[in-house]
Amino acid sequence: MDDSPHPGLFSDLLAAELTVLKQTATVLTLPAGHVIFRQGEAGDGIYVVEKGCVEISAAVGAGERRILSTLGPGNFFGEMAVVDDQPRSATATAAADCTLSFIASDAMWRVFGQSPAVLISLMREFTRRMREFDRRYVQEVLQSERLGLIGRFAQSIVHDFKNPLNIIGLAGDLATAENAGREDRIEAGDLIRKQVRRLSNMISEVLEYTRGSSGAAALVAGSYGEFVRQTLADIQAEAAQRSVRIECENEPPETLLRMDQTRLAHVFHNLVNNAMDFMPAGGRIIVRFHADGREVVTEIEDSGPGFAPEIAPRLFQPFATHGKTRGTGLGLSICKRIIEDHKGQIRARSEPQRGAIFSFTLPF
Repeated sequence: MDDSPHPGLFSDLLAAELTVLKQTATVLTLPAGHVIFRQGEAGDGIYVVEKGCVEISAAVGAGERRILSTLGPGNFFGEMAVVDDQPRSATATAAADCTLSFIASDAMWRVFGQSPAVLISLMREFTRRMREFDRRYVQEVLQSERLGLIGRFAQSIVHDFKNPLNIIGLAGDLATAENAGREDRIEAGDLIRKQVRRLSNMISEVLEYTRGSSGAAALVAGSYGEFVRQTLADIQAEAAQRSVRIECENEPPETLLRMDQTRLAHVFHNLVNNAMDFMPAGGRIIVRFHADGREVVTEIEDSGPGFAPEIAPRLFQPFATHGKTRGTGLGLSICKRIIEDHKGQIRARSEPQRGAIFSFTLPF
């Protein structure tokens, strides 16, 4: 975000879609100093600056608030509320008398359903803003001892977002291709929706982790076999892009387990993506299962170089990368938190002539 208008979401909209959105918008005339929304409040839509300017600020320390951006006409803000229902991450204030157009989230999603290209445009702009936000935030806390931690944390977030955003981009290309048929558009729309939900869940998981308390796992009984098959099917497209084959050595048990399927899927995504980072030229990932009457054990083994046995106990510590060229090691510590919230355990080992092997247990 900066002080000048950007060619972003709204410049990419088709004329008819823009007209529809403008018809649904509520025009707000606000005086200087008016708080449009506060950090922590529920989000319900997106704002476009028509006249005047708006300041975006956030708390960067105990009781300390910094202005991160000033937005003039043509800019928009509050876009995170369009892709999830999480609280606002910053405060927006009218820096001068201004006129805004407010578009509710429901209206935006109706347009997304008609044109996946609009959603692709929003996600690309969102990624650009995340990078710019990180740059501004780092500038603001440059003299803080937390600078190194914040930089590494932001790097981890951008790295983890890259995979679902790549899939969204490919699905958008498929949906908007000149020869795209109805089935292609339906498939692309399904992929996009799944990856947007995944991004939203990733953000929620990171926020829970940074609060320093154990997540409140909503455990619901379900078939572990059905869950695993669906989750691995969702990951296959991502693995294929990187020339990696995912193979099940045996069928997952149909045992009924109490699971938070959204968070548990995050564990599979994270472990598989972690393995793929160590196999840049492609390779194999083998998944195997064992049930002993008390718990189900799931193992994920890759054909990569493995790791030194002595570092295994430290792999699940935050920001422990141990030779990984990308990411910051936050993913494995989040996996540990999720499995422990399921009353299970997660471990890692590496054996001669084999790659890394991660295993986790889930009790009946």
